[in-house]
Formats: sequence, structure tokens, C-alpha cells
Amino acid sequence: MNRIVYWSFTVAIAGFLFGFDTAVISGADQSIQSLWQTTPLFHGLFVMSSALWGTVIGALLGNWPCDRLGRKKTLVLIGVLYLLSAIGSALAADPYTFAILRFIGGLGVGVSSIAVPAYISEIAPAKIRGRLVATYQFQIVFGILVAFLSNYLLSGIITEDWRVMLGVEALPALVYFLMVLKAPESPRWLLLHKDDEKEARRVFQMLQSDDIEQTIRAVKNDKTQHKSESLFKAEYHLPALLAFMIAAFNQLSGINFIIYYAPRVFDMAGMDGSAALLSTAGVGLVNLVFTMVGLSLIDRIGRKSLMYVGSIGYIVSLATVTWAFSYQIGGAFVVGAVFVFIAAHAVGQGAVIWVFIAEIFPNAVRSKGQSLGSGTHWVFAALITLLMPQVLSSFSAAQVFGFFTFAMFLQLLFVRFMMPETKGKTLEDVSSALSN
Repeated sequence: MNRIVYWSFTVAIAGFLFGFDTAVISGADQSIQSLWQTTPLFHGLFVMSSALWGTVIGALLGNWPCDRLGRKKTLVLIGVLYLLSAIGSALAADPYTFAILRFIGGLGVGVSSIAVPAYISEIAPAKIRGRLVATYQFQIVFGILVAFLSNYLLSGIITEDWRVMLGVEALPALVYFLMVLKAPESPRWLLLHKDDEKEARRVFQMLQSDDIEQTIRAVKNDKTQHKSESLFKAEYHLPALLAFMIAAFNQLSGINFIIYYAPRVFDMAGMDGSAALLSTAGVGLVNLVFTMVGLSLIDRIGRKSLMYVGSIGYIVSLATVTWAFSYQIGGAFVVGAVFVFIAAHAVGQGAVIWVFIAEIFPNAVRSKGQSLGSGTHWVFAALITLLMPQVLSSFSAAQVFGFFTFAMFLQLLFVRFMMPETKGKTLEDVSSALSN
């Protein structure tokens, strides 16, 4: 059991790099635009968004290396992508090279959102699977906080301090790369794609897994029942729909809007610059604390229960912000409501999404199903991030938050009438129930 926990935490470091890579660019934003004299449109859509486009493509196509190369080789590849991106973008001499290297890092982010939850879910026992997969989300949030702290500490260290800010990511990327080289291959992948029962049994024994022979029989039976690797087969319609909806609702909550545009939201609420920045830091801290709460509860009260808590928290907090902007009641009142929103997200969607998507698909199409869910998540994230400045110029803040409130009411209906509970069930039992 200790080895399962160790390797789960090891591969989850890719989540730390995910969060760090996503947030560290904030320290280079204005400096590189000034250095290379790029137009606002070019800077936003090409330079700053290049990693986001890489993430979308990595998420949509990441199932291919997961299935063809194996979970372990894909995890190693992720380390190479992060390492190359960190060093290359720090040394970039022009905006085009910079954007390409950031794009490569984005590929690592996208592929990791498939490979890491798949790997952990396939080695973890049912009783602690949720907690272990959710460590990926915790590492993402932790990586974001460390990136902000790192940028602050490195600010002004040299003239082009942004190069150090970006380059420092190479250190955790190298550590992750060296550690994951020693990770075992997923035994379920060995059974499914290599038909290597002997090696799969050896890995299960090395991991000190429980009920090894029963698990092997269940995986082989699942392979017999689900021979097709096409995600569009009728038996996979329900898990595909569930993955699409939970990923879409994740972004329709407005979480990326809040994370990316928190200072702007607080500014609209009438706060001055220093107070807005302090409140933004508070958003990161609340996110980390309540991610830990969600992680501790996911295997105790279940995925569906956490989604109930999160959905109700979303509705209450978003409705409060909508009301506050409608009646021009801002300041600390809006900040408090946003903190409740972040807490609701961290306990609900933040803790559940990667776990749930990794659990609901049969072994034969797990990586493809995760690609669908992760790709949906990132496409919606990209659209919201890029369109929101235009939306804010066309609609009032109250209307925008009113839309998010309505979307979360729909999520509550989804949780009540469609979402199954997967707590404590083996992957094969979950996939069998949904496919039937």
C-alpha cells in the first residue's frame, strides 16, 4: 500500500508542474511585451495564449501516447516536454521561439491531465482511489501558489528577471523526470494492451496490491466485455455524456474567469489596486485549503455528495455576487462571496472532476474517455478566457454572474438526476454498471 501511495504522489508531481507552468507566465507578461514591442492582439492571442493552445491539443490527442506507448512512457514524455519548455522559453530570443516553447509546455499540461489520473486510478485500490487521484488537483493548486511566490521572490533579481522566473521550472521538472523513470507500468495497461499477465502480476505484487488474482480476473473479464476501442460505440454513450457534462459545467461555473480575472472582478467591486491584489492572493490560499478538505472527504462521503455541496455553494455565492453587482454593493461583500465560490469549487468540482472522469470508462477506452473529458474542459476554458474581455464590454457584471448562477443550477440537476456514485467500487464494476 505504501508503494501505491508513493508512486501516486510521484506521478502527481506532474500536476505541480501543470499549475506552476500555467501561473508562472504572469511574471513575464508585461516584460516580454515591452521587450519585443508586440501589439496587444499578437501578445494576447499568440505569445500569452500559446501554452493554452498546446494544452487543448495535448488534451484532445493525449490518449494516443497513453494507449500506444503506455502510461509510464507517456509520463516520462511529459517530464521531457516540461523540461524543454522551461529551459527553452527562458532562453528565447524572440516572441516566435518563446511561443513555440510555451506551446510545448502546454502539450505537457494537456497530456498530463489524461495520463496522471489514468495511471493513479489504475494502480490504486477502490477504498482510497479518490483521495490519491485528487492529489493531482492538489498539486495543481499548490503549483499555482508556488509560481506566484517564486515570481515575487525573483522579481528584480536581474534585468530580465522573467527569464529566471520561467527557467526555475526546470528544477522540479528534472526531479519529476528522474523520479518517474523508476515508476512501474500500469498493470491494467499491461493486461489490456500487451496481454502480459505475468508482468502485470509482478507489478501488482511489487505495489503490494490487495486481491491480485481477483483484480486480474476482473480486468480480463472487462476486456472480454469491452473489446471495441471506439468511444462512439453505443455502450459508451452514457460515460461519454457524463464526462462531457461534468467537464463543461466545471468551466461554466466561471472558475477560470475568477482565477484569471480576479483583480478585474475586485476592481469592478470598487476595491483599489493593493486591496485587489491582496484579495487575489486570498483566492489562491482559499483554493489550496479547501482542496485539502475535498481530498480528505472524497473517499468518505463520496463524489456525488461533494458535488452536491459544491453545487449549492456555487449557487449561493454566485447569486450573492449577482445581487451585489445589481445593487452596486461591492468591496468586502463581493470578496467574501468570491471566497465562498472558490471554497465551493475546491471541495466540489476541483476535487471530483479528474477522479470521476478516470473512473467511469472501461479499461479499453479509458484514455480516450479522459481525452474527451479533458479536451472538453480545456476547450471551454480557452473560449471563456479569450471571450470574457469582450463579454464584459458587452454585458454588465451582474448579467455575467447571473449566467454562471443559472449554469450551476443546471449542474445541480445533473448531479441529482444523472451523476452516479463511484465511491468504493472497482473500476471494472463502475464501467460495467454504466455500460449496461
